[in-house]
Amino acid sequence: MGNGEKSFMNFLNHHHQKKKKKEVVVKDVPKGCLAIKVGVEGEVQERFVVPVVYFNHPLFMHLLKEAEEVYSFEQKGNITLPCNVEEFRYVQGLIDRERSYEDHHNHHHHHHNHYLIPHVGCFKA
Repeated sequence: MGNGEKSFMNFLNHHHQKKKKKEVVVKDVPKGCLAIKVGVEGEVQERFVVPVVYFNHPLFMHLLKEAEEVYSFEQKGNITLPCNVEEFRYVQGLIDRERSYEDHHNHHHHHHNHYLIPHVGCFKA
């Protein structure tokens, strides 16, 4: 497991432990999904419910890394991604299209980091 993956697992474990302590039960989040908040400072944050498989996707992992850099492990409640909502929707669309393609072709596709990361404003260049 690389440093990024260890850091990501620590990030998720930290959030899971906080939620466990508070015994928060979220009824509108289906099994296999997590609720997150998206928005930059000065913007109204929007809540998204995303499949947990997103958390293994390279694009989403970049967003989580940025969240860790901005918030450390000091976030309370949902994971918050410091990304413009419209830009997050763009990333979400890329991930969904890729997942749809994989489901349609019924085989595993290796990520080759062929994403347009510099064109997405929430990724640091």
